[in-house]
Amino acid sequence: MSVYKHYDVVIVGAGISGAILAKQLGKQGKRVLILEAGTNTASTWAGYNEYMDAFFRSLIKIPNSPFPTNPNASQPLATDVPDKIHKQEAVGYMIQKGPMPFKSTYTRAAGGTTLHWLGTCLRMLPEDFKLKSTHGVGLDWPMTYEEMMPYYRQAEREIGVSANVEDQKYAGQFFDSDYVYPMYKIPESYLDKKMAAGVNGKKVHLEDGEYVVNVVSTPQGRNSMPNPNYKAINNGEAYEPVGAVGNSVVGKRCDGNSNCTPICPVQAKYNAYKTLDQLDPLRVDLITQAVASKVLFDKENGRITGIEFKSYESPHSPNYTTHQAQGTIYVLAAHAIENAKLLLASGIKSTSKLVGKNLMDHNCVLGWGLMPERIGSYRGPGSTSSIPYQRKGAFRAHRGAFRFEIGNWGWSWPKGDPFTSVSEIIENKRSFMTPENAPSLIDFTGGKALYGKELRQFINRHMTRQFRIAAEIEQLADPQNRVTIDPAYKDQIGNYRPVIHYDIDDYTRRGMKVGREFTKQIFGLLGVQDFTYF
Repeated sequence: MSVYKHYDVVIVGAGISGAILAKQLGKQGKRVLILEAGTNTASTWAGYNEYMDAFFRSLIKIPNSPFPTNPNASQPLATDVPDKIHKQEAVGYMIQKGPMPFKSTYTRAAGGTTLHWLGTCLRMLPEDFKLKSTHGVGLDWPMTYEEMMPYYRQAEREIGVSANVEDQKYAGQFFDSDYVYPMYKIPESYLDKKMAAGVNGKKVHLEDGEYVVNVVSTPQGRNSMPNPNYKAINNGEAYEPVGAVGNSVVGKRCDGNSNCTPICPVQAKYNAYKTLDQLDPLRVDLITQAVASKVLFDKENGRITGIEFKSYESPHSPNYTTHQAQGTIYVLAAHAIENAKLLLASGIKSTSKLVGKNLMDHNCVLGWGLMPERIGSYRGPGSTSSIPYQRKGAFRAHRGAFRFEIGNWGWSWPKGDPFTSVSEIIENKRSFMTPENAPSLIDFTGGKALYGKELRQFINRHMTRQFRIAAEIEQLADPQNRVTIDPAYKDQIGNYRPVIHYDIDDYTRRGMKVGREFTKQIFGLLGVQDFTYF
């Protein structure tokens, strides 16, 4: 095993956390090594467009469809996860033990999951940091909102967040008196405006109270118009949007390509390559195709002595060599699941006995239907506004909080549209995406298949009215939801695959139930014809 030179800091993972940390440490004169399990494809404009080509060729446009399968650094795919866990599932990268499937995915490549995220950049509420002391459930964080404020400012500067402060002062959220975001908010979509006209100031009546509804623009990590007032809090320096890596004149404004997830064609949306591109090459080394396999430690005193990693020749070959990286400080910034898997594989004793435990997901309850008029579906970013007023309240003592994301892309999330519905209309039958008794647009075709001009006219009348919202529910930490490892499940270079044990607790389920009722009442206020089939 070869040993690399000694660094001040060794970081595992070249996603957003690892990239920002390496940038800051490099500025302070530290020698830093980043180990990245995946490839470095998107470090050039040509390489990024290889991802775009892969996306265009993919038959199913899931979050990781632009990023080719790499057996040496596998990643979870949405298509590998069954709807229900009946038995041991070994398909795909993650081993699903259930009882519920864990459907979230992440990307194992330089840039991490910022390569396919939507770009939503919400701050947590002050109340979120003290859930246990305020509502008697969950856990309190070991820091407060006030302590996090300067770090939020730094993160919003690094990412390049577009938002207006006055829109975000709700549910107890506050800002420094002089603060503005680097860029003005992304303009609301036509759908956002129609929704606001229909629901703002109205009330919904839920089992635990009456609530006023208002549509609020969402802070986003995508380029908009720079706010000239930002330089007053930025040492007199105006904010300059960061364009695409390798082609900086592109991507300085959002083009509205309607493709933020899984990949922005022009890189107007932030990804961690924009930070990696700013690393000091004299201070920071980045090694890709280097999979951390063990955290090495002294069994006598417990001190970490190095990171063992496997350097592979190509994603298409199982050949690799083993090396050791050494530093004064070690940082695991791979991903919540990958960090836990690595620690478990290393045999490090956990004093808390919580390594790998308290796995949480972003549970969503979708609702979709047809608006009474055309609302410009499938235009602009995936979401530009939300209804966030269910994030805070006394109800959090007994059910999960949520925000309603307003989706600009019609039924793309619940049904894979526009492709699925068009296919159903042409074939005059429901696809596997639409249960037999569920409503479908073919209910409006007069019982016949449509083609040519008739098909185009039908699409223009109906699919431009498609509408979707999602209640995004908080989930409490539960040690039974966890990541484990099993020697029976390893990848082709001998590293463990994560074994996932996951369920949804009653607290979250109660939030989901209320979220569905909230959806029905919003649809009623807007005159939406509900196509949700659960």
